[in-house]
Amino acid sequence: MPVGIKMLGQLRPADTTAATLYTKAQDSKVWLDQLFVCNTTAGAIACRVCVDEDGSTYDETTALYWDKSVGANDTLVVDLHAYLETDTGSVGVRTATGDALNFTLFGEELF
Repeated sequence: MPVGIKMLGQLRPADTTAATLYTKAQDSKVWLDQLFVCNTTAGAIACRVCVDEDGSTYDETTALYWDKSVGANDTLVVDLHAYLETDTGSVGVRTATGDALNFTLFGEELF
């Protein structure tokens, strides 16, 4: 069966707490391809993106982007091109302003 890129997760955080966008399913193989961060507001908003291979610690130790500004009404495209190996791997996101950023993750899952 062919495997194709699909949406792995989509989230619009309502507050400024780090949240899990995607958690790898047990015994799956996962390739993270691209993450889109869309700012739907009239002002620049900072975001954080973390990948934790061993759980859900979304801090400086797992950061890919830390307080990265996304311009007003703009979209940040992050080419991840990463493989999640452990069954506890996850992707976490955070916004500096609630209800301002949409995070959409695409990749491939094989079970």
